[in-house]
Amino acid sequence: MTAISKVPPLVTVFGGSGFVGRYVVRALARRGYRVRVAVRNPHLAGHLLPLGNVGQIQAVQANLRVRWSVDRAVQGADYVINLVGILHESGRQTFEAVQGFGARAVAEAARAEGAKLVHLSALGADAQSEAAYARSKARGEQAVLETLPDAVIFRPSIIFGPDDSFFNRFASIARLSPALPLIGGGETRMQPVYVVDVAEAIARAVDGQVEGGRIYELGGPEVKTFRTLMKDMLAVIDRKRLLVSLPWPVAGLMGSLLGILPNPLLTRDQVTMLKSDNVVSAEAISEGRDFAAIGIDPQAADAILPSYLWQYRKAGQFTRPNAA
Repeated sequence: MTAISKVPPLVTVFGGSGFVGRYVVRALARRGYRVRVAVRNPHLAGHLLPLGNVGQIQAVQANLRVRWSVDRAVQGADYVINLVGILHESGRQTFEAVQGFGARAVAEAARAEGAKLVHLSALGADAQSEAAYARSKARGEQAVLETLPDAVIFRPSIIFGPDDSFFNRFASIARLSPALPLIGGGETRMQPVYVVDVAEAIARAVDGQVEGGRIYELGGPEVKTFRTLMKDMLAVIDRKRLLVSLPWPVAGLMGSLLGILPNPLLTRDQVTMLKSDNVVSAEAISEGRDFAAIGIDPQAADAILPSYLWQYRKAGQFTRPNAA
């Protein structure tokens, strides 16, 4: 008599085609989970299919602003992961719609299905913040815990890795511009965290290795100022550029002007966020709500940046050290 194999658990990943999403999908697929990637444009998620076996990864259409599509994407799922977030508002994609209403919609759909939920927020989430982004992130966290008290919430610092929107963006500017702006003098402290480490934390939460009902803060092994990070980036791409301090009022004005563009390089809200450090709190460390509590030893940016920033060197990977 042939034994009937057990069907692997199904995980629905909202925002699975994005920067963080592709690493989360890969981590889940390697563990043998069935993965349903819920995205606004499934036809643009084909690059995820080779990350798993045939039929293991499926892309479906869903929009956090359309509740019935969220319910449909969660149907039959054992676990739900919400990675959806925006850095600036555009049309109907507002902070409140995506990171407030959207987070609640996903949590309510997961609760109705009896699924476990993992929610990706961000360091700096604060209901009292002057930045709309931070306030919406805090409202999303509140909505999640009100709906599913045993949900796992992760707050990462600046996430880096291939295709990131931080180091890649400034390296691209450095390739064309003789100077880089340091908003507020570049003294804001950050704790860059490798995207692979964030994905591993999320996958371990699905595995049941992370205690629910808590907000975890994820940061890399080093805390550096924005100025130092720019120096590190320039060293990797072998380019010498002026680092020009930009006073807060001037940065705010630039953010207001650039924020009008479809894909702004800077917004006033982002300038406001930069006035606060983006590092793991002492409370999170003492209360066991960091990487150490999950059993992950995060990787440093210095060890990873050369693996993908070489493309910004004058001769790419063939550039000799100090040739620029």
